[in-house]
Amino acid sequence: MKRISRMLGMLLVLAAMVSCTQSQAIPSDRHPDTSGWPNLIQPDLSNCNYEPGSWVMEDGVLHALNHTTLWTKASYKDFVLDLEFKVSPGANSGIFFRPKDPDNILSALEVQVHDSTDGSKYGQCGAIYDLKPPSTDATKPAGEWNHYTITANKNKIYVVLNGTQIIDMDISKWTTPHQNPDGTRNKFDRAIATQTYGGPIGFQGIHGGAGEPVWFRNIKIKSLD
Repeated sequence: MKRISRMLGMLLVLAAMVSCTQSQAIPSDRHPDTSGWPNLIQPDLSNCNYEPGSWVMEDGVLHALNHTTLWTKASYKDFVLDLEFKVSPGANSGIFFRPKDPDNILSALEVQVHDSTDGSKYGQCGAIYDLKPPSTDATKPAGEWNHYTITANKNKIYVVLNGTQIIDMDISKWTTPHQNPDGTRNKFDRAIATQTYGGPIGFQGIHGGAGEPVWFRNIKIKSLD
């Protein structure tokens, strides 16, 4: 009996250790320690698909030269993506993930990168575009670096911006095409609840307006697959 009790005790300790490790690996409400995490994008962009001359990495800073999207060659389903971004006044960009078709950005989920609300709370910086607005505006002014942690873990999506959790989303609640759980309309002709497959991660180029630039740096990834 004592031996069984000891074994049960050891199992409980191991379970607690695994739970602690998993919680550290999935920082839903804080920025993680990314020490040792690999770069999502290589300095020479060799692990990305993009039109020649459309993106550059200079001194560790990624930025677009036109409107086209840069995609990673690798696919990610469940992951933690940690990065910094900076926008110019009026800039409009986004980070795409779990696309059904990388040739069609409308098939992807998007975390909005924006200098303004884009005319809608569903398009403001930090929103899961057209699906869920951020709980608060945690952005810094144009010209200053912002810090994103984006977590996709099965049906859960979390976004932390500048130390504040702004998105806690359960996509299993998006069961109707063109409709959000609160009854508002969205652009998607499919039930987002099904969008749990893997795919490349994308960065939208200069988009809209007069082509105001946006910059990304310290782009780190931790795969949870």
